[in-house]
Amino acid sequence: MINLRPLPSLIQFTQLFNAISKLKRLEPHSTIISLFRKIELLGISHDMLSLSVLANCYCHLGRVDFGFSLLGKIIKLGYPLDCVIFNTLINGYIHSDKLPQAAHLLNQIVKLGFQPDLIMYSTIVKGLCRIGDNTSALTLLNKMQSRSHFKPNIVLYSTIIDSLCKDRLLQQALDLFSSMKTQGIKPDVVTFTSLVRGLYNSGCGDEAHRMLTEMLESNIAPNVKTYSMLVDMFCKDGCVDQAQSILKQMIEKGVTPDMITYSALLDGYCLRGQMEDAENLLVLMAENGCEPDLVSFSTMINGYCKAKNIDKALNIFQEILQKGITPNVVTYNTLIDGLCKANRFPLAHKLFKDMRAHGIAPDVVTYASLLDSLCKSAKLDEAVKLLEEMEDNGVKPNVVIYNILIDNLCESGKLEDAAKFFSDLVTKGLQPDVKTYNILIKGFCKKGMMSEAGQVLRIMEEDGCPPDDRTYNTVIRGYILSNDLSNALYYHDIMVGKGFQADADTFSLFVGLLSSENLSDSKKDLLQMFIC
Repeated sequence: MINLRPLPSLIQFTQLFNAISKLKRLEPHSTIISLFRKIELLGISHDMLSLSVLANCYCHLGRVDFGFSLLGKIIKLGYPLDCVIFNTLINGYIHSDKLPQAAHLLNQIVKLGFQPDLIMYSTIVKGLCRIGDNTSALTLLNKMQSRSHFKPNIVLYSTIIDSLCKDRLLQQALDLFSSMKTQGIKPDVVTFTSLVRGLYNSGCGDEAHRMLTEMLESNIAPNVKTYSMLVDMFCKDGCVDQAQSILKQMIEKGVTPDMITYSALLDGYCLRGQMEDAENLLVLMAENGCEPDLVSFSTMINGYCKAKNIDKALNIFQEILQKGITPNVVTYNTLIDGLCKANRFPLAHKLFKDMRAHGIAPDVVTYASLLDSLCKSAKLDEAVKLLEEMEDNGVKPNVVIYNILIDNLCESGKLEDAAKFFSDLVTKGLQPDVKTYNILIKGFCKKGMMSEAGQVLRIMEEDGCPPDDRTYNTVIRGYILSNDLSNALYYHDIMVGKGFQADADTFSLFVGLLSSENLSDSKKDLLQMFIC
């Protein structure tokens, strides 16, 4: 265009740049700013529309200040202000997570005598929903409904409904859905998809199915997001065959699956250990223009690791490298954990060194896998050394890390060392969880140190960490094995009073005691009451 003589008009250049700006996946805004500079050097001056497009590019890059500079230029050139430039600036603030500034600008616009339009309000609502401020979004919606010059549209309603669903505020979402229909606004596929997903994720499967049925009966065709959601739902429920049928159905209906659809089904296959089906799906993805990416390959590695086919997982990892794809920390963690669980620690440690050499920093998950493997191999000194290395590298150990160390020390009978790590955990400001306490209690019970186990139980309750069924069952079994039936039954009564039940191992010990010849009749009567 710039080589044409005479030069195309500013309108044609602006139309081109505006179209390019909508190709969001290419992140073209810096390019457009550069192109505008080129035509400026050719002597083409800006008009209102081109300045608005340029301001939009700056706002998308987080430079709302430059956007305001262009607003000043618009005023200086004498162009009448309109909602387009104000919407651009408000959207820029929202895009930069500066909602208070966006709200302030809206108030200033109103004070200047400009009437905000539907797009402006929708932008603010979108920002409110983005930060989870559903109350303010609903308040603004009610404010809009009270004004006569325009009414909220389906996009605005769907935005708020989706936000409510994501925050598990389903009743409010359903109430708004009903209110919307009362106002004569017909829900679309986006509205229904949000509600179906929200209901399903909140465990309301029947209601989700009814909502989906209502959508179909309203002659609203599912789109790729709806189908992807259904595939994901069925896979998470372990119904991979139904998910596969959904994929087949969407293709028959002319809806092209995207990477999200395929990824959901791939994950389903891998979770079920159907690795041959997963391999075939990778081929199908490539054939349909969805080239498997790092997430796809990482899912496959995880699937093969869970299927205990570590060599296949290693082959996939090599394939990633051959394709020029850089593995991330999740990929490395998955494979390192798989190697550790397959008792191939030397190779896991080599991979650990490789990831660091490639500039990928190990995280707490990486160290947890390696520490667990070292502890299970009774290499506790190496585990402690790795813990120190972890801290030296700026990775703070969490409760999971300490639980691994304390558990393995207890299993090895090194209760003093375990208690030391427990104290270290508290000293570092970490809050022990129920698993931490249960590990210590189990360690003391295993050694017959019931007084110490009882003390940990008391500390647990004092620290506001309520014991669970595993805690009580462990303590009860400890007292039974220490031939202290009285305390065993005492804690059994407490456990039942808190709504817990004896597990299979505890029940078996009680039954075993009942058949013991060394037990007195009075104690047998007590046991009989427990079993009945």
